[in-house]
Amino acid sequence: MKSLAELGLRAQGGAEAQINGLAVDSRQVKPGFLFAALPGAQVHGGEFIQYALRMQAAAILTDAKGAEIAAQELAASDAALIIAEDPRQTLAQTASLWFGPHPASVVAVTGTNGKTSVATFCRQIWEEMELAAINLGTTGVEGAWTDPLQHTKLEPTTPQPITLHRVLAEARDHGVTHVAMEASSHGLDQRRLDGVVLAAAGFSNFTQDHLDYHETSEAYFEAKMGLFRRVLSEDGVAVINLDDPHGAQVAEICTARGQEVISVGHYSDARLRLTAQRFDGTGQDILFTWQGKSHQARLNLIGGFQGENVLLAAGLVIAAGAPPEDVFDTLPHLHTVRGRMQLAATRENGAAVFVDYAHTPDAVKSALQAMKPHVMGRTIALVGAGGDRDPGKRPLMGAAAAQNADIVIVTDDNPRSEDPASIRAAVMAGAVGAGGTDSITEVGDRAEAILRGIDMLAPGDALLIAGKGHETGQIVGDTVLPFDDVEQASVAVAALEGRI
Repeated sequence: MKSLAELGLRAQGGAEAQINGLAVDSRQVKPGFLFAALPGAQVHGGEFIQYALRMQAAAILTDAKGAEIAAQELAASDAALIIAEDPRQTLAQTASLWFGPHPASVVAVTGTNGKTSVATFCRQIWEEMELAAINLGTTGVEGAWTDPLQHTKLEPTTPQPITLHRVLAEARDHGVTHVAMEASSHGLDQRRLDGVVLAAAGFSNFTQDHLDYHETSEAYFEAKMGLFRRVLSEDGVAVINLDDPHGAQVAEICTARGQEVISVGHYSDARLRLTAQRFDGTGQDILFTWQGKSHQARLNLIGGFQGENVLLAAGLVIAAGAPPEDVFDTLPHLHTVRGRMQLAATRENGAAVFVDYAHTPDAVKSALQAMKPHVMGRTIALVGAGGDRDPGKRPLMGAAAAQNADIVIVTDDNPRSEDPASIRAAVMAGAVGAGGTDSITEVGDRAEAILRGIDMLAPGDALLIAGKGHETGQIVGDTVLPFDDVEQASVAVAALEGRI
């Protein structure tokens, strides 16, 4: 139990209260809880204050509008009322104080693509250095301590602050000392990471995505910049990919705040510079320099962009205090992140099947281009697009596949509440417009599409199954059907080669 003062809160009229829990869902309120009534996209949380008071909430945190909505109920209650200009930020900081100190070293990475890979590589590097580490994000909590972080509309890539700070505290209690987090634009915009003390923050790249939420690219970019403008302190370290067109702008933002910048990329002035890559069928050798000194490492990872992700992760671990030479010694031991350029199956003729989470036009383009140096024959791309998401990127997804693969199969991703055929039509329009019709096929059923794609594979060919990556379900309407691209690929190969 903690007082409002201990949580950094001041109630209207100087009222005091003892708090024994936090909730953003009125159904989870218990006697003595603080209920946060937050503004929402469709309904303001103030509408639920009446229910929280019935459950004997000791305090209500909201904004002026929330207090106005529930003015009558609040006037009749003795619950303490805290009105904040930005209640989301206040809740995050309150949750931080409620759950207590985090693990000693926390880093976060933002960007349209690569967040999961970078965070996971950070964790793997720390593990190779015999440090108790986890990564937290799209794939839940992985590493020295695990938690599934059930991802729903309420718990996406970056969890709600009560969940996030609870998980960080539990990780600390289980002996975890190092954490790498994914910082999504939604999470940053909604202040979910506020109150997390970061040693370093990373920027991977910026391309079109989530315009259904942010509406404009400028708003999307500014949401991501919250990691550096607001969450990372002035004495934190920013690790920036200069190869991205927005990298220099991000570096300027960080320098203006007085943050140390570790630049990563191919540019000659990058502190951690990738100077050469040599590809083969199972991975790549990279040559890089750290502050002018050359190093070479073997990476058992497919795709040139993985070399960039690895160096961004190495930069974050160095920024968090690890000796650079120790970090570089771990790189040959890194392994593929589930659903990120993951080798899912291999046919008897040697043709390979890869699964990747690429669900933006740039990610599809990057994944296919990254495969080419590893592939002697044709590249086949299987793509779709999610429903209830930015419709503008659907034709761009098809175009990216047609421009960078020899054969394209358009199929369903997660149609959600939309008509799958209309989504496929938009993807097909982009593919046909960019690559003609001869090499483009539409197959609605995703399992059948995977089977057909694998059946096309000749010696030296490779298939990229894009879009769902690590996911183990397909969302159709309100139902989540069991579906795992890696598993489907393995079953298809076994069936085509008479093993089942």
